Amino acid sequence: MIQQNDPMPAGELSQLKNGNMITHKTQELFANKKVVLFAVPGAFTPTCSAAHLPGYVVSADELKAKGVDAIICLSVNDAFVMNAWGEAQNAENIMMLADGDGSYSKTLGLDMQTAGFGGLRSQRYAMIIEDGIVTSLHIEKPKEFEVSKAEVILKTL
Repeated sequence: MIQQNDPMPAGELSQLKNGNMITHKTQELFANKKVVLFAVPGAFTPTCSAAHLPGYVVSADELKAKGVDAIICLSVNDAFVMNAWGEAQNAENIMMLADGDGSYSKTLGLDMQTAGFGGLRSQRYAMIIEDGIVTSLHIEKPKEFEVSKAEVILKTL
């Protein structure tokens, strides 16, 4: 599992933007930038839609004021679902990225099996990445939502 002070591994994530499918290489996403990456178990799910993503939407300007270049929401969903969820949540300042097959979440060691809920998903977490290095990592315990909130990341910055 990825740890604080580790480099972010190479991988690809998808984004639907203005009707175009974009494949982002993680090396380019994280190079020479300060990035807040938070991951959710699923788009349109209760805690993710009621609290996790909205917290980052509301806090986006404050995060950017603290030097954050990009705020990324990651989920093991497809790019179409992530785009629709972002639109439904008014997440204009958040990059809604898809890890469609869960391969990047597996590479990070932050995947989980949810059986009947949806199968392979991402654990809930948030991290701060500076120049491709994880400088802060906040992984939630199962069924909890405490350490990956936008408010916690704001205090950490």
